[in-house]
Amino acid sequence: MDNDALLALDPTACTLATGELTATFLPGRGMLGASLRHGGEELLGRVEDLAAAAQAGSTCGIPLLYPWANRLGGLRYQAAGRAVELTPGSPLLHFDSSGLPMHGVPWAQLAWSVSELAADRMKARLDWRRTDLLAVFPFPHRLEMTATLRPDGLTVETTLCADQASAVPVSFGFHPYFRLPGLPRAEWQIELPAMSRLLLDERSIPTAEEAPVPAFDAKLGDRAFDDGFALPDPHAWFSIAGNGRRITVEFVEGYPYAQVFAPCDKDHLAIEPMTAPTNALVSGRGLRLVEPGSLFRATFRMSVQEIP
Repeated sequence: MDNDALLALDPTACTLATGELTATFLPGRGMLGASLRHGGEELLGRVEDLAAAAQAGSTCGIPLLYPWANRLGGLRYQAAGRAVELTPGSPLLHFDSSGLPMHGVPWAQLAWSVSELAADRMKARLDWRRTDLLAVFPFPHRLEMTATLRPDGLTVETTLCADQASAVPVSFGFHPYFRLPGLPRAEWQIELPAMSRLLLDERSIPTAEEAPVPAFDAKLGDRAFDDGFALPDPHAWFSIAGNGRRITVEFVEGYPYAQVFAPCDKDHLAIEPMTAPTNALVSGRGLRLVEPGSLFRATFRMSVQEIP
């Protein structure tokens, strides 16, 4: 999308620029990463029609998945001493084809406010205290997101600040879609670290079992991914390379789980940093709590490098 279309979708759209990189975020629409360009070429997938994605509640670009990433196994969960029952018809929820709550509150329905803005850095905040938001996730808190652009990459830092009166469970993630302009999907060189794959039931909800998988370093070919992983080393690197460019995703801190998503009929690959595994609010597996008055910070970085 061009700048006029982005401003029409969100008049608060902010573009950072340095060197060959530009990055655009939409604070009024969930702090969505709506564009990441290198040398004028778009590196993000599913950004052709953000307005349609916003209306449908679909993921695109670099969305924050909040307050949970991927699916919940049902409409009920219990965390931090609170039992929650979600409303099936809530406009603040999005559901998968099986009727399971998916990706928390859709990005387009969360308006952030910009607190700092410079040519290569921005900071925004979201107060989770509205009655309708608390009906979905009844833990008052504040989120802060800082996006910093350098000539070699983009860093996104998210800080959860718990209120004094309540602990807050941590189950969020991001869903960045990447593409390599001018190169067929089959020719993309993908590098993934050794990980433990989370085995799933028929609803794509993790069971209690894992299976180790070796590192992967090969062309994507016709292979499809839609897998969740536990990371033996939470400071992990993933990359996609080809046509003179390498995009590397580094899990800097706070993300011990990952989802890799690459449908065989689409020209995008998602490498998703996750603070907890799918369904953690229901299962409790890998779920961390931010104690009242405390902070939790999670950071990932997307670097772009020219290669021979």
